[in-house]
Amino acid sequence: MEAAMSITTRFCRKEMEEYGTCVASHPSSWQQHCEHLKLQVAQCTSSHPVIRKIRTDCAGEFTEFERCLRENQASAQTCSPYVVRFLSCAETVDIKGLANAVSQPT
Repeated sequence: MEAAMSITTRFCRKEMEEYGTCVASHPSSWQQHCEHLKLQVAQCTSSHPVIRKIRTDCAGEFTEFERCLRENQASAQTCSPYVVRFLSCAETVDIKGLANAVSQPT
């Protein structure tokens, strides 16, 4: 989960900040008030070229991490080596061809 959040925050910062502000502003009704912002975060993470490339290039590492979480629901800490492998893979993904997508603020 932290790996996904790290990447989401890096490339969808604006959407994440708006969603977080909304949740903080509506502590008892954020589910209703912030649904549209939650959808914007989901849209960003599913359409951003860099995130899509990381998902493709590091699919194996992410699948192993998800499997570990399913098998160790009571102790997610057990899966930290898988998080490290996934983040290491994400750092090595060649995003040079996606330079315009990276430099544009979201």
